[in-house]
Amino acid sequence: MEIHYPALFTKEETGYFVQFVDLEEAFTEGETLESAQFYAAEVLTLTLQGRLEEGQPIPEPSPAGEGMLLIAPDAKTQAALLFRRARQDRTIADVARALGTSWPAAQRLEDPNHWPSLKQLEKAAAVLGRRLVLSFE
Repeated sequence: MEIHYPALFTKEETGYFVQFVDLEEAFTEGETLESAQFYAAEVLTLTLQGRLEEGQPIPEPSPAGEGMLLIAPDAKTQAALLFRRARQDRTIADVARALGTSWPAAQRLEDPNHWPSLKQLEKAAAVLGRRLVLSFE
């Protein structure tokens, strides 16, 4: 599973305007394409963190269309979203029991402000029938 959301980059006189097609409240701009991509990753992270913290739904990313680039949020937010998706219908209490930990400790795996360790993520992935895979981009 990967967490990359498509964003439409529109060239304007002063730079680039960026809008995420799946998250209407997420938009930004930058003077150069590189700065627009940087700001896009930041606004995507903040938007997803806000939705997670407020319990709002988070849509699945749609495929990238013409003129769009795929943007990823920061690692903490990706980890929280990946855990939530992998957990599916299992409750946090069920996952906590399987991990041999407390409910609050298991709940922190869905907190985009928490830095889970690789050991925690690998154990959670195994409990959920998954495998942890890392990559650099």
